[in-house]
Amino acid sequence: MSSVVKNNEDKYIDQWEPYLADRSIELRNELVLQYTDFVRKIVLRFRGSHNNFGQLDDMVNQGMIALIDAVEKFDPYLGNKFETFASLKIKGAIIDFLRKQDWVPRSQRNLSKELDQVYGELYATNGCPPSNVQIAEKMGISLPQLEKILQQRHNSILLSYEETIHEHTMVSDKGCPESELLNSELRDMLIEAIEQLNEKERLVVSLYYYEGLKLREIAEILGVTESRVSQIHSASMIKMKYMVSRYK
Repeated sequence: MSSVVKNNEDKYIDQWEPYLADRSIELRNELVLQYTDFVRKIVLRFRGSHNNFGQLDDMVNQGMIALIDAVEKFDPYLGNKFETFASLKIKGAIIDFLRKQDWVPRSQRNLSKELDQVYGELYATNGCPPSNVQIAEKMGISLPQLEKILQQRHNSILLSYEETIHEHTMVSDKGCPESELLNSELRDMLIEAIEQLNEKERLVVSLYYYEGLKLREIAEILGVTESRVSQIHSASMIKMKYMVSRYK
Protein backbone atom coordinates (compact mmCIF):
# COMPACT_ATOMS: atom_id res chain seq x y z
CA MET A 1 0.00 0.00 0.00
CA SER A 2 1.35 3.42 -0.98
CA SER A 3 2.71 5.54 1.86
CA VAL A 4 0.46 8.31 0.54
CA VAL A 5 -2.58 6.18 1.33
CA LYS A 6 -1.21 5.09 4.69
CA ASN A 7 -0.71 8.71 5.67
CA ASN A 8 -4.14 9.79 4.45
CA GLU A 9 -6.04 11.52 7.27
CA ASP A 10 -9.30 9.69 6.58
CA LYS A 11 -10.31 7.92 9.80
CA TYR A 12 -11.65 4.93 7.86
CA ILE A 13 -8.50 4.39 5.81
CA ASP A 14 -8.23 0.79 7.07
CA GLN A 15 -11.59 0.06 5.43
CA TRP A 16 -10.42 1.60 2.19
CA GLU A 17 -7.50 -0.76 1.71
CA PRO A 18 -9.48 -4.02 1.22
CA TYR A 19 -12.03 -2.21 -0.97
CA LEU A 20 -9.32 -0.83 -3.24
CA ALA A 21 -7.91 -4.32 -3.62
CA ASP A 22 -10.95 -5.85 -5.35
CA ARG A 23 -13.67 -3.14 -5.60
CA SER A 24 -16.39 -5.59 -4.53
CA ILE A 25 -19.92 -4.34 -3.93
CA GLU A 26 -19.95 -5.93 -0.48
CA LEU A 27 -16.86 -4.05 0.68
CA ARG A 28 -18.12 -0.88 -0.96
CA ASN A 29 -21.37 -1.10 0.99
CA GLU A 30 -19.50 -1.69 4.25
CA LEU A 31 -17.47 1.43 3.57
CA VAL A 32 -20.56 3.45 2.68
CA LEU A 33 -22.16 2.53 6.00
CA GLN A 34 -19.24 4.11 7.84
CA TYR A 35 -20.18 7.50 6.39
CA THR A 36 -23.96 7.40 6.96
CA ASP A 37 -23.78 9.89 9.82
CA PHE A 38 -21.66 12.16 7.63
CA VAL A 39 -24.48 12.28 5.07
CA ARG A 40 -27.08 13.03 7.74
CA LYS A 41 -24.94 15.83 9.12
CA ILE A 42 -24.82 17.51 5.72
CA VAL A 43 -28.57 17.03 5.21
CA LEU A 44 -29.36 18.65 8.55
CA ARG A 45 -27.35 21.71 7.57
CA PHE A 46 -29.73 22.18 4.64
CA ARG A 47 -32.84 21.28 6.59
CA GLY A 48 -32.19 24.05 9.08
CA SER A 49 -34.85 24.54 11.74
CA HIS A 50 -37.97 24.26 9.59
CA ASN A 51 -39.87 21.01 9.14
CA ASN A 52 -41.07 21.91 5.66
CA PHE A 53 -37.58 22.21 4.21
CA GLY A 54 -37.83 19.10 2.06
CA GLN A 55 -38.42 15.59 3.31
CA LEU A 56 -35.55 14.47 5.52
CA ASP A 57 -35.63 10.82 4.44
CA ASP A 58 -35.71 11.78 0.76
CA MET A 59 -32.80 14.15 1.24
CA VAL A 60 -30.81 11.47 3.05
CA ASN A 61 -31.54 9.00 0.23
CA GLN A 62 -30.24 11.47 -2.33
CA GLY A 63 -27.16 12.01 -0.20
CA MET A 64 -26.55 8.28 0.14
CA ILE A 65 -26.73 7.79 -3.63
CA ALA A 66 -24.16 10.56 -4.03
CA LEU A 67 -22.05 8.96 -1.29
CA ILE A 68 -21.95 5.63 -3.14
CA ASP A 69 -20.84 7.43 -6.30
CA ALA A 70 -18.16 9.26 -4.31
CA VAL A 71 -16.82 6.01 -2.81
CA GLU A 72 -16.60 4.42 -6.24
CA LYS A 73 -14.78 7.38 -7.77
CA PHE A 74 -12.55 8.52 -4.92
CA ASP A 75 -8.81 7.93 -5.28
CA PRO A 76 -7.04 8.08 -1.90
CA TYR A 77 -3.69 7.81 -3.67
CA LEU A 78 -4.04 11.50 -4.50
CA GLY A 79 -3.76 12.30 -0.82
CA ASN A 80 -7.09 14.14 -0.56
CA LYS A 81 -9.55 13.67 2.28
CA PHE A 82 -12.57 11.62 1.27
CA GLU A 83 -15.00 13.75 3.29
CA THR A 84 -13.96 16.84 1.33
CA PHE A 85 -14.46 15.03 -1.98
CA ALA A 86 -17.75 13.41 -0.93
CA SER A 87 -19.25 16.54 0.58
CA LEU A 88 -19.23 18.27 -2.81
CA LYS A 89 -21.13 15.42 -4.42
CA ILE A 90 -23.57 15.07 -1.53
CA LYS A 91 -24.31 18.81 -1.39
CA GLY A 92 -24.76 18.88 -5.16
CA ALA A 93 -27.27 16.02 -5.03
CA ILE A 94 -29.26 17.66 -2.22
CA ILE A 95 -29.28 21.02 -4.00
CA ASP A 96 -30.61 19.38 -7.17
CA PHE A 97 -33.28 17.61 -5.15
CA LEU A 98 -34.44 20.78 -3.41
CA ARG A 99 -34.49 22.71 -6.67
CA LYS A 100 -36.97 20.20 -8.05
CA GLN A 101 -39.25 20.41 -5.01
CA ASP A 102 -40.24 24.03 -5.71
CA TRP A 103 -41.18 24.33 -2.03
CA VAL A 104 -40.88 28.11 -1.88
CA PRO A 105 -44.24 29.94 -2.40
CA ARG A 106 -44.28 32.18 -5.47
CA SER A 107 -44.97 35.27 -3.35
CA GLN A 108 -41.96 34.56 -1.14
CA ARG A 109 -39.80 33.83 -4.16
CA ASN A 110 -40.75 37.19 -5.69
CA LEU A 111 -40.00 39.03 -2.45
CA SER A 112 -36.64 37.29 -2.17
CA LYS A 113 -35.78 38.27 -5.72
CA GLU A 114 -36.80 41.86 -5.07
CA LEU A 115 -34.81 41.92 -1.84
CA ASP A 116 -31.68 40.68 -3.61
CA GLN A 117 -32.13 43.24 -6.37
CA VAL A 118 -32.65 46.12 -3.95
CA TYR A 119 -29.64 45.06 -1.90
CA GLY A 120 -27.46 45.02 -5.02
CA GLU A 121 -28.71 48.41 -6.19
CA LEU A 122 -28.11 50.06 -2.81
CA TYR A 123 -24.69 48.45 -2.50
CA ALA A 124 -23.71 49.70 -5.96
CA THR A 125 -24.96 53.21 -5.15
CA ASN A 126 -23.47 53.55 -1.67
CA GLY A 127 -20.39 51.38 -2.11
CA CYS A 128 -21.09 49.54 1.13
CA PRO A 129 -23.66 47.10 2.58
CA PRO A 130 -27.02 48.86 3.06
CA SER A 131 -28.80 48.82 6.41
CA ASN A 132 -32.15 47.15 6.96
CA VAL A 133 -33.70 50.61 7.26
CA GLN A 134 -32.38 51.57 3.82
CA ILE A 135 -33.56 48.29 2.29
CA ALA A 136 -37.05 48.62 3.78
CA GLU A 137 -37.34 52.22 2.57
CA LYS A 138 -36.23 51.25 -0.94
CA MET A 139 -38.74 48.37 -1.04
CA GLY A 140 -41.51 50.61 0.29
CA ILE A 141 -42.21 48.45 3.31
CA SER A 142 -41.88 48.88 7.06
CA LEU A 143 -38.90 47.60 9.01
CA PRO A 144 -41.05 44.96 10.82
CA GLN A 145 -42.25 43.73 7.40
CA LEU A 146 -38.65 43.39 6.21
CA GLU A 147 -37.72 41.51 9.37
CA LYS A 148 -40.61 39.12 8.77
CA ILE A 149 -39.39 38.51 5.20
CA LEU A 150 -35.87 37.83 6.50
CA GLN A 151 -37.24 35.38 9.05
CA GLN A 152 -39.36 33.51 6.50
CA ARG A 153 -36.63 33.22 3.93
CA HIS A 154 -34.00 31.72 6.25
CA ASN A 155 -33.98 28.38 4.45
CA SER A 156 -34.47 29.72 0.94
CA ILE A 157 -31.51 32.05 1.21
CA LEU A 158 -29.48 29.30 2.84
CA LEU A 159 -30.11 27.12 -0.20
CA SER A 160 -29.33 30.01 -2.55
CA TYR A 161 -26.06 30.62 -0.73
CA GLU A 162 -25.18 26.93 -0.82
CA GLU A 163 -25.91 26.88 -4.56
CA THR A 164 -23.63 29.83 -5.20
CA ILE A 165 -20.78 28.40 -3.16
CA HIS A 166 -21.27 24.98 -4.74
CA GLU A 167 -20.98 26.43 -8.23
CA HIS A 168 -17.53 27.77 -7.34
CA THR A 169 -16.24 24.67 -5.56
CA MET A 170 -17.62 21.89 -7.76
CA VAL A 171 -14.95 20.17 -9.83
CA SER A 172 -14.77 17.21 -12.20
CA ASP A 173 -14.72 13.68 -10.82
CA LYS A 174 -11.05 13.38 -11.71
CA GLY A 175 -10.06 16.73 -10.28
CA CYS A 176 -8.59 17.63 -6.93
CA PRO A 177 -11.46 19.01 -4.86
CA GLU A 178 -9.36 20.24 -1.96
CA SER A 179 -7.24 22.46 -4.16
CA GLU A 180 -10.40 23.90 -5.71
CA LEU A 181 -12.11 24.28 -2.36
CA LEU A 182 -9.18 26.24 -1.03
CA ASN A 183 -8.94 28.45 -4.10
CA SER A 184 -7.17 31.52 -2.76
CA GLU A 185 -9.34 34.08 -4.55
CA LEU A 186 -12.57 32.51 -3.35
CA ARG A 187 -11.22 32.19 0.17
CA ASP A 188 -10.13 35.81 0.22
CA MET A 189 -13.54 36.86 -1.11
CA LEU A 190 -15.35 34.96 1.64
CA ILE A 191 -13.09 36.49 4.28
CA GLU A 192 -13.85 39.93 2.87
CA ALA A 193 -17.57 39.19 2.92
CA ILE A 194 -17.46 38.05 6.54
CA GLU A 195 -15.49 41.14 7.53
CA GLN A 196 -18.29 43.31 6.18
CA LEU A 197 -20.79 41.73 8.55
CA ASN A 198 -21.50 43.45 11.83
CA GLU A 199 -20.40 41.86 15.09
CA LYS A 200 -23.66 40.00 15.77
CA GLU A 201 -23.88 38.72 12.18
CA ARG A 202 -20.30 37.43 12.30
CA LEU A 203 -21.08 35.65 15.56
CA VAL A 204 -24.18 33.97 14.12
CA VAL A 205 -22.28 32.86 11.01
CA SER A 206 -19.45 31.51 13.15
CA LEU A 207 -21.71 29.61 15.53
CA TYR A 208 -23.92 28.24 12.75
CA TYR A 209 -21.32 27.21 10.19
CA TYR A 210 -18.14 26.65 12.18
CA GLU A 211 -19.49 25.48 15.52
CA GLY A 212 -22.43 23.61 13.98
CA LEU A 213 -24.99 25.02 16.42
CA LYS A 214 -28.71 25.09 15.67
CA LEU A 215 -30.64 28.34 15.52
CA ARG A 216 -32.31 27.51 18.84
CA GLU A 217 -28.91 27.05 20.51
CA ILE A 218 -27.58 30.31 19.04
CA ALA A 219 -30.70 32.12 20.29
CA GLU A 220 -29.98 30.90 23.82
CA ILE A 221 -26.39 32.15 23.63
CA LEU A 222 -27.40 35.58 22.31
CA GLY A 223 -30.39 35.87 24.61
CA VAL A 224 -32.80 36.53 21.74
CA THR A 225 -35.62 34.62 20.06
CA GLU A 226 -35.01 31.97 17.41
CA SER A 227 -36.90 34.09 14.89
CA ARG A 228 -34.48 36.95 15.56
CA VAL A 229 -31.53 34.65 14.86
CA SER A 230 -33.23 33.66 11.58
CA GLN A 231 -33.43 37.33 10.64
CA ILE A 232 -29.77 37.91 11.47
CA HIS A 233 -28.73 34.81 9.57
CA SER A 234 -30.75 35.81 6.51
CA ALA A 235 -29.30 39.32 6.51
CA SER A 236 -25.81 37.85 6.76
CA MET A 237 -26.41 35.47 3.88
CA ILE A 238 -27.76 38.25 1.66
CA LYS A 239 -24.54 40.18 2.17
CA MET A 240 -22.31 37.17 1.62
CA LYS A 241 -24.32 35.94 -1.35
CA TYR A 242 -23.91 39.32 -2.99
CA MET A 243 -20.14 39.20 -2.46
CA VAL A 244 -19.95 35.67 -3.86
CA SER A 245 -22.06 36.67 -6.88
CA ARG A 246 -19.63 39.48 -7.65
CA TYR A 247 -16.87 36.86 -7.76
CA LYS A 248 -18.41 35.03 -10.74
